[in-house]
Amino acid sequence: MNKIIQSLIKEVVQIEISGKKLVNGTLVDLGSDMIVLFNGTDFVYIPLNHIQSFVVDRNNENDIQDPSEFSLIIADENKDDLSFKEVLTQATGKNVEIYVTDGQLLHGHITCIMNDYIVFFSPIYKTMYISMKHLKWLIPYPQNECLYDMNVPNVPVQSNNHSLAISFEEQVQKYKNTLVVLNIGGNKSYIGKIKNIEKQVVEIQRARSAPFYLNLDHIKTLHQV
Repeated sequence: MNKIIQSLIKEVVQIEISGKKLVNGTLVDLGSDMIVLFNGTDFVYIPLNHIQSFVVDRNNENDIQDPSEFSLIIADENKDDLSFKEVLTQATGKNVEIYVTDGQLLHGHITCIMNDYIVFFSPIYKTMYISMKHLKWLIPYPQNECLYDMNVPNVPVQSNNHSLAISFEEQVQKYKNTLVVLNIGGNKSYIGKIKNIEKQVVEIQRARSAPFYLNLDHIKTLHQV
């Protein structure tokens, strides 16, 4: 456990995460590869590898109060630290907010966790495949809060994973010759047909222009049109 971060538990901090996104909150917990902030309303789970820098907000300019309740996600009593993958596992099937790319917040629930990606159901975008290494935070909804204040039907958690590839790269391969959206939102979003994939390079055919080539490591989300 990182002793520097541990010494700041119960302090109000401002964190810059990948993409120059700022998050303020009280540092309430530290896991093996992530931290937990309380932003005054929600518990925010942030992987350490996406934290660019942080400072202590001694003045607490946003007047963030301590949480009055415990988070629904807790460490296993048989383990010393909570990992981010365990957070994803406990959040499976529950309503959550996640942040992946370009300020685009996604709301829905995780239906399955594979080696390096999750399967995510969004009422707006339907089934999405999201690379874990690009997942910058997760916020569980309070227990009785609905998505979009609607009775959105839940997609069952997938117990049969035979149709899913083990890795994100192999799952992208399954969408060869299919029209897809990559990296939803922002200026790094692409719509086109996956023509070919070889050694980290994905060839994508757009509507009228010439094909372009994308490094697989920079694909954050994929969903079918």
